[in-house]
Amino acid sequence: MSSNTGSEEQPTAALTPGTPAPGFHLPSTPDQRVSLDEFRGRPVVLVFYPADWSPVCGDQTALYNELLPEFHRFNAELLGISVDGAWCHVAFAHDRKLRFPLLADFEPKGAVAREYGVYRAQDGFCERALFVIDAEGIIRWSYVSPVGVNPGADGILEALEGLESSDKEKEAKV
Repeated sequence: MSSNTGSEEQPTAALTPGTPAPGFHLPSTPDQRVSLDEFRGRPVVLVFYPADWSPVCGDQTALYNELLPEFHRFNAELLGISVDGAWCHVAFAHDRKLRFPLLADFEPKGAVAREYGVYRAQDGFCERALFVIDAEGIIRWSYVSPVGVNPGADGILEALEGLESSDKEKEAKV
C-alpha cells in the first residue's frame, strides 16, 4: 500500500488573496535578473504562462503588451513568468515586440511557480495563472485559467481598480 504524501504529482492550489507574495530573483535576459523586491511600493501583475511559443500564450502576451498603458495608469508593473529559458524569452519578446519583462523560471525548473502553487509537475510547465500584488507585497487577486484559454485582462484591471480605490480610502482616513 502506497501513500501519497505531498509528492510532485499532487496538485497544489494557487496562493490566495491576503497571502504575502513569495519573493524571487529570476533572469530576464541571459545576464540580467529581476527581483520582486525591486517593485515594492507599487502594484505588480504576475502572469504565469505555459510556454513562449504556444498560440494561446502568444495571444495573451500580445494583449497585455497592448494594454501596458492601462496597467501603467495604475502604476503597476507587468511581469511574465514561464519555465522557458532566458534565451527563449529574448527571442520570443523580440519576435512579438513585447515591452515588459519575461522571467525565466528555468532552473531549478518551476521553483517560483511551485511557490505560487501553479506548477504542473505532470506536464513540466506552469499553469496559466494571474496574480495582482499590492505595493506592500501582498497578493490581492489571483486567478487560474484553463491552460488552453486566454484569461484576458478584465480581472486584472478590476483588481488594479480595487487597489486604487482602497488606497484612496486609506488616504481619506488619514
